[in-house]
Amino acid sequence: MEHRDNARDDPRAGTRAETAAVRPNGSGAVVSDQHWAADLRTAVGCAAGLLGMLVCVDWAAGSLSWWRCALWLALALVLFLVLFPARVCAGDGWLASRRLLRGHRVRTDLLVVARPLGGVSQRLVLRDSLGARVEIDPEVLVGNPGLWYRLDEGARRSEAAGTLRSGNTALRRLAARIDRETALAVFRTSGLR
Repeated sequence: MEHRDNARDDPRAGTRAETAAVRPNGSGAVVSDQHWAADLRTAVGCAAGLLGMLVCVDWAAGSLSWWRCALWLALALVLFLVLFPARVCAGDGWLASRRLLRGHRVRTDLLVVARPLGGVSQRLVLRDSLGARVEIDPEVLVGNPGLWYRLDEGARRSEAAGTLRSGNTALRRLAARIDRETALAVFRTSGLR
């Protein structure tokens, strides 16, 4: 069974004005990571800075050659690939994460598992009943309340339907953290803290 989550993929979908008329108040709108472009610029800047530094040091030492320049370029490219941020977006009943070469999409209204992974970088693993799996950084959800709202909305539907078997505690902890961060931001903005 195929689900069409994105109106742009469906040739039968109407124009944006027709879609907005069907979904009042933007309730069906797609929400994206607001900080992705800045993270991408940071990745490009770090890679370019490393390349520039290595070429300058090699040039100052008098050992710069075309093959060494190619080596430094390859090293800067590897750093860029490591730092390239995942682009996370969500809509009504789905959440997607796209890296440089691959993208993954999970149905949040059919979630089965939502568990945190520890380690060097924290991750939240979401798996749906269709077998799809997405790993996202919880900081993306903390920094983007719209994404969190979409995920939470779908997770609540999964919980009500009885499909979410594991991960309620992890999602509640994340919700408490997001509420705390939002309250602190409001206090900072209003000058109370």
